Amino acid sequence: MTTVHEATYDLLRSLGLTTLFGNPGSTEEPFLKNFPADFSYVLALQEASAVAMADGYAQASGRPVHVNLHTAPGTGNGMGSLVTAWHNKTPMIVTAGQQTRTMNLSEPMLTNVRPTQLPEPYVKWSHEPLRAQDIPEAFMRALATAVQPPAGPVYLSLPLDDWDEPATGTAQVRRVSTRVAPDPAELDRFAEILAASRQPMLVIGSGVDRAGGWAEAVTLAERTRAPVWQPPFADRVGFPQDHPQFQGLLPPAIGPLAEKLVGHDTVLVVGAPVFRYYPYVPGRQGYLPDGTRLLHVTDDPAEAARAPVGDSLVGDVTLACAGLAERLPPTDRPMPPPRAAAPDGADGTPLHPEALFGALAAEWPADGIVVPESPSNLSVLHRQLTITRPGSYFKMASGGLGFALPAAVGIALAQRDTGQHRPVVAVIGDGSFQYSPQALWTAAQHRLPIVFVVPVNQEYGVLKAFAELEDAPGVPGLELPGLDIPGIARGYGCTAYQVESVDEFRAAFRAALGTESPTVLAVPITRDVAPLL
Repeated sequence: MTTVHEATYDLLRSLGLTTLFGNPGSTEEPFLKNFPADFSYVLALQEASAVAMADGYAQASGRPVHVNLHTAPGTGNGMGSLVTAWHNKTPMIVTAGQQTRTMNLSEPMLTNVRPTQLPEPYVKWSHEPLRAQDIPEAFMRALATAVQPPAGPVYLSLPLDDWDEPATGTAQVRRVSTRVAPDPAELDRFAEILAASRQPMLVIGSGVDRAGGWAEAVTLAERTRAPVWQPPFADRVGFPQDHPQFQGLLPPAIGPLAEKLVGHDTVLVVGAPVFRYYPYVPGRQGYLPDGTRLLHVTDDPAEAARAPVGDSLVGDVTLACAGLAERLPPTDRPMPPPRAAAPDGADGTPLHPEALFGALAAEWPADGIVVPESPSNLSVLHRQLTITRPGSYFKMASGGLGFALPAAVGIALAQRDTGQHRPVVAVIGDGSFQYSPQALWTAAQHRLPIVFVVPVNQEYGVLKAFAELEDAPGVPGLELPGLDIPGIARGYGCTAYQVESVDEFRAAFRAALGTESPTVLAVPITRDVAPLL
């Protein structure tokens, strides 16, 4: 007799879902019993870290991922990271144990009272099978749902007494295509508008990187000879930042962003929302300047529906870029001027962020991957560090802290498992570092060669900037004295140093890149509060 437990593991093996991220609980142990030798269990010390590790792993490997949580409390712990996975459009199956069906009516300890509602609205599908025999088929439906564009997490609540029940058969393994071609007639119309445009502008977003469309985006840009900008709050980089047409990042507010569009009669946004704004700063232009038309290409129907302006075309963004480039005639528009060089930072004590990130850029490995979460210094990092290869930048799209540290662990595991072995560098502020430090233990246990660079300003600098913008003086809780970053890191099994100067940082960073285990470099920086916009 084949049990539900055996049938489920056979299906997961057939689907390639043999790496499981989690933190085990009593309601999950019947699922995890007799864990197969050809599966890997990546232990996180807290569920939020487990979800973020899985998120990083899925994005870096290009494959869906499975993460196992502990009924309602574990799902609650993981919700912040689940919100990020939703906004990151990460294909992820989240499973959680449920109390035994035999006692569930009386709601014993650890019952997930409303299991399908708990993770809403940050999952594409949420389900608790009506009978044990439906579990394998539910996994197949969950995978098919998770990978469909826009990809995202799904949730299965699985009662603990289901696993020894007899299976009714073998779950059918199905292939589900994940590319939806854009409407050819709309591509024709978009191409006609672009061809007739006097001063077009391109905004290339995260969706291009997710869809593997860098080459197609470059071809489209060169065909139009238009300036290329990165949209606000992009969680991935979809265009080479050393390309002569690249101009930088758009500001994340209505008025300042509209000012950047002045003089452009057509703006084409590809693989990004229109737009992710925060904070609310209206301007005299409204969303668009007078005389500017916006065209939008996205694989997300909801993104198209909520865009406040413009015409949206829903479909695979790589196919759309290729289709537009094929339809556009040659143009003699002048190329846009190159963007200004990044300023230098003085080598003082403590270091200015420009100096720290300039030193990081000087030592940057050609195939490096950066995972940033230093909100008050992100604009400086973007000025200094140039992303030139696909799959090199992974940031949380949700606005919630705690993603980067565990995500870097998942990304480094994916580099090992896929044989790419690209170096992973996480740049995490001392405030952000506190949201998921326990992920350092997993990095140390797996001997992952991650370099964690921690700018230490002993404050929530970005919140001080928001306080200035929002005219909110006297906000409490923005100072962070007394944090021993190297001590915390060593406590979890990592090598850690505090470095004070550019030369010390460069030497320590070079050494860390050459090690086969995680290294944390804490770097005191100035406490200047840069303006948000």
